[in-house]
Amino acid sequence: MNRMLVGALGALLLMASGLFWWQGRAAVSPPSAPTQLALASAAAAEEALPDSEAGDAIGPGLPEANEATREQKRFDRLDKNRDGKITRTEMVSPRVKDFRKLDVDGNNLLTFDEWSVATDNRFKAADKNGDGSLNRGEFATTKQKKAKKPACKC
Repeated sequence: MNRMLVGALGALLLMASGLFWWQGRAAVSPPSAPTQLALASAAAAEEALPDSEAGDAIGPGLPEANEATREQKRFDRLDKNRDGKITRTEMVSPRVKDFRKLDVDGNNLLTFDEWSVATDNRFKAADKNGDGSLNRGEFATTKQKKAKKPACKC
C-alpha cells in the first residue's frame, strides 16, 4: 500500500515538473515592428556622426612622466626646509616621537631600564607573589598570544 502511494506521488511530481519545464520553454512573441518615431530618431543620429577622417586635427599631447626616483622622494620627505640638504635634526626628527615614548623621565637620555620598559612591565605583571623571580607557573603566563586568524579569506 505504501509503495503504491509513494509511486503515485512520485509520478505526479514528475509530471508537474515536466509541465513547468515545458511551460518555461514556451515561445515568446517577437517584438513589434519599429515605429516611425524610432526610425526618424535613428536616421537623425546617423547624420550627426562625424566622418572618420580627422584631417589636420591634432589631439592633446602625452602627459609628461615625473622623473623623481624613489630615493629622490625619500630625500624630499626628510628635507623639510627644501634647501637641498638634510641636517642631523631633519634626519632624526621622524624618530623623535618614538624616543619620547621610551624616555619616561624626560631627561633626553635613554637608560636600559627605560628601553626595556615593556619587558619590565611584563615581568612585573607575571610575578604574582612579588618575590622578584618567576616560577614555572608564572613564567607560563608570559607566553605570547597567537594572533587570531580571520574566519574567512574575504
